[in-house]
Amino acid sequence: MSFFLTKVLAALDDGGDRVLFHHHGGVTTYHQARDRLRRLHGGLGDVATLAVDLRNRPETILVQLAALLRGATVLLVPASAPRQDRLAVAEGAVVTDRPHDWPAGDVRTLDDLDGEPQPLDPPDTVRLLFPTGGTTGTPKLIRHSGIYDGMAYLFTPSPDGPGRTLLVAPMTHMTGNATVLGALLRHDTVVLHDGFDAGAVLEAIQEHRIDTLSLTPPRLAALLDHPALKKTDLSSVRSLSLGAAPLPPHRLAQALDVFGPVVGQGYGLTEAPMIASISAAELIDRPERLGSVGRIVPGMEARITDGEVEVRGLSMMDGYLGGPEIGAGWLRTGDLGRFDDEGYLYLLDRADDVVVVGEHGTKVPTTVVEHALATHPAVRSAAVFGRDTGDGRLLHAVVVATSEVTADDLKAHAREAFGQEHYVPAAVDFVDALPLTEVGKVDKRALAQLVTAP
Repeated sequence: MSFFLTKVLAALDDGGDRVLFHHHGGVTTYHQARDRLRRLHGGLGDVATLAVDLRNRPETILVQLAALLRGATVLLVPASAPRQDRLAVAEGAVVTDRPHDWPAGDVRTLDDLDGEPQPLDPPDTVRLLFPTGGTTGTPKLIRHSGIYDGMAYLFTPSPDGPGRTLLVAPMTHMTGNATVLGALLRHDTVVLHDGFDAGAVLEAIQEHRIDTLSLTPPRLAALLDHPALKKTDLSSVRSLSLGAAPLPPHRLAQALDVFGPVVGQGYGLTEAPMIASISAAELIDRPERLGSVGRIVPGMEARITDGEVEVRGLSMMDGYLGGPEIGAGWLRTGDLGRFDDEGYLYLLDRADDVVVVGEHGTKVPTTVVEHALATHPAVRSAAVFGRDTGDGRLLHAVVVATSEVTADDLKAHAREAFGQEHYVPAAVDFVDALPLTEVGKVDKRALAQLVTAP
């Protein structure tokens, strides 16, 4: 029997009347979740593959578990996936809260899944599929199995008693999925938010005495810049983890100052969720490490080949659907990086985001330019991408400003920071906010369309 599913069922049984989920002003206890899981399991019937297309709610994770207990392969459909991408990757049955977005077929809503409780007999393994981002075409499907049994060993109840986790990432994304399942295995309470609002996050931290949360860099910045921050009691937070994109060093320093020595960050991909991590203890009195995502975690290996990070090890995916097993081979991450002499990894940029400028073809990592612009006192956040013009491919910056500043001011700031004209944006636009994906990353595709629109 799957060790992961066995541990999940034991946690639901042991939880009793303790609250598992706070959601939309209501609560779901561990035993209520167990009973709902049984009804969903009965209502599903026999399915080979089930696509889960649901927003953040208790049933999202319970439908996933019910299907896994049926021995089905579960496809988690990202909340932000365009309709055509969802149709391209999903086969078999679908459980959704937006049935009008799906064509005729085995399309079900939660109301269709209220069956008679049946014995819950875990199969030998779990099989999950996560789509890639699909930024270069139809998304591929990533096969995961063993990582969930690894989670069952990693996440155990704390000797200090149950904790309180705040979840803002989508449950159908790897980060959100691992967060909620890890909290369940630890016997914690999960406060569910469907989407991100900085003010609501601060309220939840204080009201529910949140001790664990995970944020992307843009969402952390929104918290740090929110006017309610200074009057919010943050003393309950014991772990604030950051990831999904490189964090500007000055923002990490600010977070350490605001939240205390509880801030760390990690690096992973959907294909390999746990690659590197760094804790607050490793950052104290070591400002040069503020730009690092940490050392490679036990069980994983990494190397730099032609500037690109390659990884292999225990947290790897099984492979892509329809492709060979990944085995012990190296995976190209698509991230450019470097190691320092102590083994700390520094990410420079996504390989696809590097802009080749100038007659000599200088390769400019856009993340480096973004971080430099963000150090200007009048800049809240910045995004940089390549734009084709009559003079070739040039850097284009989009900035959220906090006070009066001009494009020439920011160009001068970049020129002073780098001493090279290639790193100076040719154009600077100002916006009220940078568009973000559902996961909380800056959506550069949407940004490029925004600034090039007539």
